[in-house]
Amino acid sequence: MSRKVKQIKRKCIAFFLLFAAVLAYAMTGCGNENEESAYHIEYLNKDRNRLVDAPYEPVAADTDGMIREFLAVLSSDSDNVEYRKPIPNDVEVISYSLDGALLTIHFDEDYSKMDTVEEVLCRAAVVRTMTQIKGIDCVAFYIADAPLTDVKGNLVGSMNQDSFIENPGEQINSIQNTTLTLYFSNENGDGLVKEVREEVYYSSNISMEKLIVEQLLEGPKTSGAKSAIPEGTKLVSVSVVDGVCYVSFDEAFRNQDYKVNEAVVVYSIVDSLSELSTINKVQISVNGDTSGVYRDNFKLAEMYDRNMDYVAGTAEVVTEMATEE
Repeated sequence: MSRKVKQIKRKCIAFFLLFAAVLAYAMTGCGNENEESAYHIEYLNKDRNRLVDAPYEPVAADTDGMIREFLAVLSSDSDNVEYRKPIPNDVEVISYSLDGALLTIHFDEDYSKMDTVEEVLCRAAVVRTMTQIKGIDCVAFYIADAPLTDVKGNLVGSMNQDSFIENPGEQINSIQNTTLTLYFSNENGDGLVKEVREEVYYSSNISMEKLIVEQLLEGPKTSGAKSAIPEGTKLVSVSVVDGVCYVSFDEAFRNQDYKVNEAVVVYSIVDSLSELSTINKVQISVNGDTSGVYRDNFKLAEMYDRNMDYVAGTAEVVTEMATEE
């Protein structure tokens, strides 16, 4: 599909949304702020690493009309400058079909060019938004005529509301405590030491995965272990979607410390995060960039599974850790 055709389609979508907004405003008697909409649209946040939702009152009342309307909204900019549309500019919805409770959406080839984290969040936003429509229980994605596959070539299949797990950690500002199992480098840098920390106090404003990474950056509290992550590294973002934890560090993560094996660095992070039941795989990036490799062998685009082969032993239990603000 040519760029010119896409631009024309965007203008048509914008016109449709403007018309829908005006009509909805008129139908509701110029709006009633006391009434909450039964529907919402899922967007990406400003940093494109988490989903946020906004109330939405559809104009269409029938199923087909709501499908077209919701897809148009998902492809259009939000009025809120903090929100980002989940379906980016270069990606087009070619067609869709509804077979029973399964909605199948066909995207053009540009869908495959999306960044890995953004693609998963796009998927989650579309599925969560579309399954609000009565009669739609699950959604399947196709790229042109081929079913969507993950980075390893496995079929993604149909998805529903329960296919995506997110831990925004922004609900209640209170102090909680937990027990963490972390993995640090041994003194030789060729293996991992398991460290169990009891009574770790933290603010509920941060997610468990962020707490774990911050504790790894802080370093071990027992003898015979050291931090595997290069000194000076800072956490940029961390999020969990569809069982995959996406961790982004700043450029300091690329600093070479050959006293620690590269596999020990990677699996210190992967194995620690995989202690959470909500995490099956971990992907590491540098400032959100997943191109290239870490040192010599570990591709940043890869999603890594738990690997306990490097664990050499268990360090003594550490208690009463400092509170995370």
